[in-house]
Amino acid sequence: QVQVVESGGGLVQPGGSLRLSCAASSTIFTITKMDWYRQAPGKQRELVVPTGGSTDHADSVKGRIIISRDVAKNTVNLQMNNLQPEGKEVYYCSAAIGKYPDLFHFWGQGTQVTVSA
Repeated sequence: QVQVVESGGGLVQPGGSLRLSCAASSTIFTITKMDWYRQAPGKQRELVVPTGGSTDHADSVKGRIIISRDVAKNTVNLQMNNLQPEGKEVYYCSAAIGKYPDLFHFWGQGTQVTVSA
C-alpha cells in the first residue's frame, strides 16, 4: 500500500495564493512519480502539471503555478498564485507505482480549494 496525504487547501480571495503539499509513503513499493490533479463538480479529474514539464496543464493555471518535487522524500508541492474564481475544486495528489506506461495510481483524500470574495 501507498499512503498519500495532502494538505493546504482552503478559502482564498481572488488574486490570492495557496500552497498545497503532498507526501507519500510506502514500506512495500517504490514510488515512480507524483502529480497533482484537480476536479471541479461535474467534471473529470485533470492533471495540473505533468512531471518534468510545464506544458499540457490546466489552462486556468498556466503561468500561475510552481510545482516542486523532492523525489528522495516523495513529496510534491503546488504553489498557486493569482487564483481566479472558479468555484469549489478538489485537488488530489497522486503517487504512482510501476513502470511506464503501466502505472498504478494511489490517491490522497483530496483537499478543497475555493476561490471566492
